[in-house]
Amino acid sequence: MIDCHYFDKNIIMKKIFLAVFGFFLLTLSNPVIAQEKAHNFKVAKNLETFSAIYKYLDMMYVDTLNADEVIGTGINAMLQSLDPYTVYYPEDKMKELNMMISGKYAGIGALIRYNMALDNVVIDEPYENMPAAEVGLKKGDIILSINDSTMLKKPTTYVSNHLRGDVGTSFLLKIKRPSTGKTMKFKLTRKSIQMPAVPYYGLQGNGIGYLNLNSFTTDCAKDVRRAFLEMKKQGMTSLVFDLRNNGGGSLQEAIDIVNMFVPKGLTLVKTKGKLERANREYKTTVEPIDTLMPIVVLVNGETASASEITSGSLQDLDRAVVLGSRTYGKGLVQAPMDLPYNGNLKLTTSKYYIPSGRCIQAINYKHSKGGYVEHVPDSLTKEFTTANGRIVRDGGGIKPDLEVLPDSLPNIAFYLVSSGIDSTEVMLNWELEYIKKHPTIVAAKGFVISDADYEDFKAAVLKSGFKYDRQSEKAMKNLMEIAKFEGYYDDAKPEFESLERKLKHNLAKDLEYNKQTIRQLLTADIVAAYYYQRGAIENSLQFDKQWKEAVKLLQNNEEYRKLLQPKKPTEKAAK
Repeated sequence: MIDCHYFDKNIIMKKIFLAVFGFFLLTLSNPVIAQEKAHNFKVAKNLETFSAIYKYLDMMYVDTLNADEVIGTGINAMLQSLDPYTVYYPEDKMKELNMMISGKYAGIGALIRYNMALDNVVIDEPYENMPAAEVGLKKGDIILSINDSTMLKKPTTYVSNHLRGDVGTSFLLKIKRPSTGKTMKFKLTRKSIQMPAVPYYGLQGNGIGYLNLNSFTTDCAKDVRRAFLEMKKQGMTSLVFDLRNNGGGSLQEAIDIVNMFVPKGLTLVKTKGKLERANREYKTTVEPIDTLMPIVVLVNGETASASEITSGSLQDLDRAVVLGSRTYGKGLVQAPMDLPYNGNLKLTTSKYYIPSGRCIQAINYKHSKGGYVEHVPDSLTKEFTTANGRIVRDGGGIKPDLEVLPDSLPNIAFYLVSSGIDSTEVMLNWELEYIKKHPTIVAAKGFVISDADYEDFKAAVLKSGFKYDRQSEKAMKNLMEIAKFEGYYDDAKPEFESLERKLKHNLAKDLEYNKQTIRQLLTADIVAAYYYQRGAIENSLQFDKQWKEAVKLLQNNEEYRKLLQPKKPTEKAAK
């Protein structure tokens, strides 16, 4: 008698064997499936290994572990091997992410800085119409305490965290005012602080408007639109749109701003990623407010992300002349991903491509060798064309149509303005003394400290014992040491000694030689103390090399139009 149960079991086992064997053959014959299976195995293996390591650490490590700190360090190390824009935000850091996205936070509205000479945090610049300015806090006020907590010798981050809090909450701030020597108390109520996306705009003469956009935060396109229409109503016939030092923000705000100047229905940005849902097209959706007015967009090396989408789209569509220096080159898009326990992952999901089809990402992030980076060399970039047929390139940010490099900051000026490098804080102290002596100053637009004021500043620097790193002297000493090591010094000793005497620095001479730049820096700080950020920007235009070149271009319509047309073969050859 045949055992039917045994017979059925054998048939089932054969079928299972054939199915597994068939899948195995399919896997061998399909390298994609094999590769995916190998990848999944590596992922599972490493996750299991990580979990096992932490279990041993938690159970047997000599000290008790802080799980958030140890695992958080592991997560951050993993993300740092990818790119600098993929960032983990645990629940206690979500306020930072929300502030980054919205541009809002709850506090008093003031820049603070650490004063090395005082070994304490001070108010550097109150923001206009914000709690700090409204109660009368001034530049240089020394922060002594917040409620009953002392702020003496506390780091900037510590003081900042205590100044911020929930909207509507109040606290007592105790400060010492250097100009009077008095200790003062203020009651401040925190409010939602949003830095103005457009800190300054205005008609500058000859029908040329100026508009400064410093971030692409929520609703900034409405601010740009409002400012543009107001200046146009006042008689604006051309615009300088300043995106220098604008690190970007909302992609949609960038689309909305470009849409003001180009027709409806154009594709401005395409995003492409690994997943289908990361692939999107962004088109202009409304009728523009002006498609003809000449526009010059100012950019520099800190112009990034949404700023590059804006300037690059206007360039690709031949709607504006881009002027300044090459932009940062961020062609990556991030999306927030919700995580368990109220955390979030800001994740790089795609690259973006502007109207010509180019991606302007300037850096390749390599994962195989410890997360090193490399700039895309010019030789590997590809050509694309604008709407008019002009040649533009990918892989290196936005190259200006008209390159105008800003003046570099002299070494002595860098040391004067850099907090913490020189313990005397001579520049800040002189500015506070100036403000004490001058309750008011003239309008921001034309203010500049006088020659007599600068002589007074020089005397203060010389008296303070200010020191800074003299690069030419350092280079000279290094050259002499190398020459001695290689045996050439004795033969060239007279020449070395002569050059050494000529390169010996004289502080008074250096202050006079760099007078123009240092005076501009002093002027900017002082104007900000009276007229806030808007005043400082308006004042800076009188010294601004790139702004002046933009004005010159807008006053030459023929040259402006020429820059928006393809170069002729003879012009290419000459270049």
